Amino acid sequence: MRRKPQLAEAGPGLLDLALPDTSEAPPGHLGHRERLRQKLLTAGPEALADYELLELLLFFAVLRRDTKPIARALVARFGSFARVLAATPAELKEVEGVGDSAVAVIKASQAAALRLLRAEVQEQPVLNSWDRLTAYLNAAMAREKIEQFRVLYLDTRNRLIADEAQAKGTVNHTPVYPREVVKRALELGATALILVHNHPSGDPTPSRADIEMTAEVKAAATALGMVLHDHLIIGNRRHLSFRREGLL
Repeated sequence: MRRKPQLAEAGPGLLDLALPDTSEAPPGHLGHRERLRQKLLTAGPEALADYELLELLLFFAVLRRDTKPIARALVARFGSFARVLAATPAELKEVEGVGDSAVAVIKASQAAALRLLRAEVQEQPVLNSWDRLTAYLNAAMAREKIEQFRVLYLDTRNRLIADEAQAKGTVNHTPVYPREVVKRALELGATALILVHNHPSGDPTPSRADIEMTAEVKAAATALGMVLHDHLIIGNRRHLSFRREGLL
């Protein structure tokens, strides 16, 4: 009687190695996540430290690893929750444990925050909600590491039509073309403008080039019946208004 050949015990094949690890995280790890969620829901976001808020975000990207060391490392590297959100993808990936999924969650959170602030600005005439406008611009530009020039285009009721980045430059200079600014205003049907750019140095004091460029944009806008309401320079936790300083 022939004996059936015995099959060797199967080892891990290529398919097995390619499959994701579906094992559950350790109970203590899961317990920590649940406690942090409950802290947010019962005590509110103000009760959370910066690294704890980051932990909650990272839960969606890092499924089977303790996120506390990653969150702490991010805050240590960049200094605050806000600066983590503003960091570039390349900078974020320099922190151990941060991959594409974590970067996507962090940058999506930044985008959500900016959209909320921008929506509040759009709800009423810009000149009547100046604090909201500067809060939005500070969030969007204060932590940029290169100069960025933006134009806020307004309608006849001073409501925001568009907020557009016109150019990005170096750490201390951005090329601006007044004709392009005014041309875009005509395309959008805008009747008023607010110029905005940041100073990565943190000091919002205008340069001579800033003052001259503003005068050129004002002259081009006035010639077409448009109003240049202001030029704001965004620095580190402060800003400068050309109109308030008598430069416009």
